Amino acid sequence: MPYTDAFKSQMVKRMVGPGAVSAAALARQVGVSQPTLSQWLREANRVAAMTPPPEEKKPASPKKWTPEEKLRVLAEAHGLEGEALGALLRREGLHEEQLAEWRAAAAGALSQGAQTASSAALTASQRRRLASSEKRVKELERELRRKEKALAETAALLVLEKKLQALGWDERPLEDEDDAADEKSEK
Repeated sequence: MPYTDAFKSQMVKRMVGPGAVSAAALARQVGVSQPTLSQWLREANRVAAMTPPPEEKKPASPKKWTPEEKLRVLAEAHGLEGEALGALLRREGLHEEQLAEWRAAAAGALSQGAQTASSAALTASQRRRLASSEKRVKELERELRRKEKALAETAALLVLEKKLQALGWDERPLEDEDDAADEKSEK
């Protein structure tokens, strides 16, 4: 006989928590077999183990700061120290590390803007020289990678050769063996 999910849930609730009833006692009370009740309890425990607790499901997300808000806070924090800076940070809900990250990002953006402005002032011949230099650097980097690979392969082969020699697998015949073979062939 099929049971509804609501009924199963009600029976599981009676078998867990404070004042819990054993599956055998509950089976006698409601007329459902003990193995069936135990199975429902195991399934509920399995589902509960896979479901994170409510506080893990949806962590409180930190405030999403717009660039304008960050700039406003940076301007307010400029020149503040000690208690005044601490009061500002508490009021805004920030940590000092976040403020330091924002300062570094702002400084990076300013220097990048200055570089962009200076590159715009280059003449056509300077831009061509810069482009050819960048192309040459890429070619040299590619050649360096190729040579590093070849060097690594050679080093691996040398290590392998030494190991084979240590095991007595030397492909080159010994000079004494050659001399002995020559003497036998002459006789």
